[in-house]
Order: sequence, then C-alpha cells, then structure tokens
Amino acid sequence: MQHWEIIIFFLVIAFVYASVGFGGGSSYLAILSLYNLPIPEMKLTALICNIIVVTGGTIIYIRSKQVDWKKVLPLVVVSVPLAYVGAKMKLSQDTFFIILGCSLMLAAFLLWIRYRYVSEEEAITHKANYVKDGSLGGAIGFLSGIVSIGGGIFLSPVLNLMKWDTPKKIAATASLFILVNSISGIAGQLSALNSSVDYTRIGLLCAAVFIGGQIGSRLGAVKFNQLVVRRVTAVVVFAAGVEVLTKHLHLQ
Repeated sequence: MQHWEIIIFFLVIAFVYASVGFGGGSSYLAILSLYNLPIPEMKLTALICNIIVVTGGTIIYIRSKQVDWKKVLPLVVVSVPLAYVGAKMKLSQDTFFIILGCSLMLAAFLLWIRYRYVSEEEAITHKANYVKDGSLGGAIGFLSGIVSIGGGIFLSPVLNLMKWDTPKKIAATASLFILVNSISGIAGQLSALNSSVDYTRIGLLCAAVFIGGQIGSRLGAVKFNQLVVRRVTAVVVFAAGVEVLTKHLHLQ
C-alpha cells in the first residue's frame, strides 16, 4: 500500500469523531480526495469506516434504552431509502467534490454553533412531529447518500438547535442514523464498484478507525470538553472543505 500516512490520519480522525459521537465519514473523504483515489473506493471506504466507528456505540445506546424509537423511526424510515437513491446517483468527479466541499463547510458551521442543551423535563414536552422529522431525516439522508457520509454530523447539531431531546438521546439518534444510512449508502453503490478498488487498503484503514474509534469513544465522555472538541473538529472540517472546493472549482 502506498501513502501509509493515511492510516495515521484515519486513526486520529476516528479518535476525534468518536469522542463526540460521530463516524468521521466527511473527513475520511476529505483526506482520500487529496490522493486522487477512485471515487467508488473513496465512498466505500468512508461508509465502511463509519459503520465500524459507530456500531459499538449504537449497540450500547440501544441496550441502555437511550433510543426513543417513537421519535427516531420517522427520521430513519424516510432517510434510508433516500440515502440509497442518493448513493445511486451518477455525478461527474468535479460535481461530487464540489457538493462534498460545500457539505463540509455546512457541517463545520453546524458544529461550531453553541446551543443550550435541554433537560429530561424539557425533553418530555417536545413531542414527535412525524412530518417535520421525516422531512429532516429524508433531506439529510439524501445528501448523505450523494456524498457518502452517514449524516450524523448534520443531524446532531440540527436536533440540538431544535431542542429535540436530551444530548444523550440525540447522540444515540445520530449514531443509529449514521449506521443505517451508511449501510443504505453501501447498498446503493454496489453496482458502481469495479476492479480498481484496493480492498487491502480498505482493510488497513478499517483496522485504524476501529482502534481510534474505540479509544475516542471511551475517553471522549470522560476527559474532553465537548464544546472544545466540536469546535476543533469544525475547524478541521472547514479547512478540508476549503481545500476540496479550491482544488475542484479551479478545474472548471
């Protein structure tokens, strides 16, 4: 495998993102875009790494009854098929990267915002709105399918701004959202895969994010200031978005 430094980048990204409950798909794509790898391989790598990072946390959230299925299902039921549709769309290389760059900058803005968390008592008063939640889940799911990220980096800040539920339940919702939309995105991309995909590289990167994700998920809740971590992540994501846009807008 060439470019062994990608393994270190992926390990660090998984560590940082797992500490705030995300999968890291957006930054995996940003890193891979710097190496001119085939787009199908980039998309597949980002989504598989997402699944590896968030699966453990999702299981823990479900076991600890942090997933409010009545509120989560409208988000997921609409997002999954639209993530599949988005993943099936055929885009030119420049169009894909321009959408990705804009998405990264939007995600950075949402991560930077400071919002007031709601208590258990306040959350009880916020009832599920199936139309609003389904529309939100569908829109983010579709965008996630197009750019091959799980979508939690968009969903979590928006739900916090909406005072949708407590921070822990929003984190649980985002984790499940990332998991199911990443699986749906992979399903939508299967027809685009070809012999140019380097499965050895994908395997090594998956091992890196597994290690980084396990460490980040355990240390994040205990030792890190969540606002600081989110804002550091926002700066990294914004810089990646600028880099992607600068590179691919110049080509047009």
